[in-house]
Amino acid sequence: MNTTTGAKPHVLILGGGSVGLNAAHDLRAALGSEVAITIVDSRPYMTYQPFLPEVGAGSIDPRNVLAPLRKVLAGTKVVTGAVSAIRHADRTVVVTTDEDVTLEIAYDYLVVGLGSVPRLLPIPGLAEQAIGFKQVEEAVAVRDRILGNLAEAASTKDPAVRKRLLTFTFVGGGFAGGEAISEAEDMVRDALRYYPDLHASDIRFVLIDAAPFIFPEVSEEQRAYALNQLRERGVEVKLETFLNSCEGGVVKLSDGDEFETDLIVWNAGVKPAPILSDTEASDLPTIQERGPMGGRLAVLPDLRVKGDNGPIEGVFSAGDCAWVPDLASGEGKFCPPNAQHAVRQGKRVADNIARSIQGRPLVDYYHKNLGVLATLGMYKGVGYMMLGDKRIDIKGLPAWAAARAYHVYAMPTVGRKAAVVAGWVANAVSRRDIIGIPQSSTPRAAFELAANSGPKKK
Repeated sequence: MNTTTGAKPHVLILGGGSVGLNAAHDLRAALGSEVAITIVDSRPYMTYQPFLPEVGAGSIDPRNVLAPLRKVLAGTKVVTGAVSAIRHADRTVVVTTDEDVTLEIAYDYLVVGLGSVPRLLPIPGLAEQAIGFKQVEEAVAVRDRILGNLAEAASTKDPAVRKRLLTFTFVGGGFAGGEAISEAEDMVRDALRYYPDLHASDIRFVLIDAAPFIFPEVSEEQRAYALNQLRERGVEVKLETFLNSCEGGVVKLSDGDEFETDLIVWNAGVKPAPILSDTEASDLPTIQERGPMGGRLAVLPDLRVKGDNGPIEGVFSAGDCAWVPDLASGEGKFCPPNAQHAVRQGKRVADNIARSIQGRPLVDYYHKNLGVLATLGMYKGVGYMMLGDKRIDIKGLPAWAAARAYHVYAMPTVGRKAAVVAGWVANAVSRRDIIGIPQSSTPRAAFELAANSGPKKK
């Protein structure tokens, strides 16, 4: 093929998540030095998001859920920065680095794997008070806040302050929110043995969801099991309930309940990377209708981006920001935005780009669902597995063990797999750490305090 960027084709990958990492890795394995690859992401690592609830519960060291792009993708150029413009008409992407340096990167093939961001609603106080749960930094902050609050609550005599410190609110009862609150509650229950001044009745966990059920991905029977699990452990699950406001940390709900809380974790849905639907920043066509499809790139079964007159030459997309036909589930079905599909779609993109460069026909993406699994704290889980066309529902210890086993298998790099397992073994022997470091978000605070408390110049 004729290239626009040099003697060999240049593949530019936007996003270093499951799609981007796997696409870059497999493309290098397939073509070696015959192709130039650049990957762009605002973070120099891939976060294995299914492990974030365990990071938030102190069961896994945060670094062990990260795959450093420069280490994993030898021979690939990694650019740390945010995509600020996509100009396919010029086959150019504009990237802004952390130092506000603007780069224009030309390409022959473009892979859009920018993923998704939290879908916020215009709720008073939400943007100021809440925190998401999509990045490792957020999971660490949630863990530090909860453990820090336990220590602070054990030291205060003010009952109102203690009540606020020990009230933890999670919004969204899908897998992300359900696992996050389950693991956090399990962590707190385990930590209370070290706080004789606190009792389980002092702790209040609240899960809010607008739907009439939690864990929509599993069967009705399993939803009931998960709901009972949480309620038996003292978690208040408020279904068909809306968060009306949370200004100043005061939560007001549609059911009339009102309370103070020191932590609000938002897991109520995601939306595609906003740059894709910004017509001034990107000239790639997105789906305009409202609902789960809106803002995503429509792709053909071979993962090429679909334009008005067929595939857009040289542009592929996959993962959360793409609307991918699910050929294994039947006509009219689309792939759910999860890591299981993102990993395999990234590999299919790599293979199809290699085929395009070599002049071979492209292959459609086809993957039969392997099942879904969620952990609900130590030794507790729920989900199902597919054995051929047979669906097997599992819960309790078998579901928990299966979830951990699958995620270790899917976690990139042998080193990270070993580190995760070693951490679990260490926790089993000595119990997980109960130290929260909320000051980690302001590491210079102690130094600044010392500087300001020194002798004053006359």
